[in-house]
Amino acid sequence: MGAAAIGFLEVWYYRQMALWAGLLGRTGLELEYWERVRALRPRDTGTLAAIANRRAAQGDTHGAIAVLEYSVQVDPGTSHAWFNLGFLRQELGEHEAACDAFDRAIALDPKLDRAWYGKALSLVKLGRVEDAVGPLKKAIELQPMSPYGYYQLAHVWHRLGDAGRVASTIRRLSEFEPKVALQLQRETGVDAGVEDPFRPGARAARNGS
Repeated sequence: MGAAAIGFLEVWYYRQMALWAGLLGRTGLELEYWERVRALRPRDTGTLAAIANRRAAQGDTHGAIAVLEYSVQVDPGTSHAWFNLGFLRQELGEHEAACDAFDRAIALDPKLDRAWYGKALSLVKLGRVEDAVGPLKKAIELQPMSPYGYYQLAHVWHRLGDAGRVASTIRRLSEFEPKVALQLQRETGVDAGVEDPFRPGARAARNGS
C-alpha cells in the first residue's frame, strides 16, 4: 500500500474517531482527533471549521478566532467561516471587526440571515442605532417567522423615539409570537394593543363571546 493510500486511511480513521468522540460528548478527545486530521490536511477548511467550533465550545475564543482567520486566508470564499469569525469577534466586544466579518459573509451569501442580524447587533453596540434598521429589516425579510429580528427592531425604533413603528412591529410579532410581543410591549412601554393571550377570558373577549 502506497504512502498516499496510508495517508488517506489515517485521515478517514481520525475523522471517524472525532465524530464518535463528539457523539459521546468527549469534547477534548474530539478536538485531539481533529487536530490529528489537521496535521495531515492543514488546509482542509472543513477540518478547520470543526476545530474552531470545538475550541469555541471549550471557551477558547481566541484560539477559535486564530483558526478561522487562517481558514479565511486559505479560502476567503466561505461565508460561514466569515460569519463564525464575526460572531466570535462580537463575543469579545470587537464590534468593528465583527461588522467587517459579517459584511464579508453577506457579500458571499446575501441570504445568510444570521449575518444580517449579527451585523445589526454590533452596529447597535457601536452606537450606530439608525444604521441597524436596514440589516434588521433584511434579517426579518429572510426569516419572517423568527421573533428575534422583530424584537431587536422594536427596541431600535424605541431608541430612535419612533413609538408608531415600535407599535406596528409589536403588532406584527403578536400574529405569531404573542407572548414575546406582550413582553416587548412591557419593555418599551408602548401600548400596541396586545393583550395577554393566556389571561383568563382573553380568548372569549377576542371572539366576542
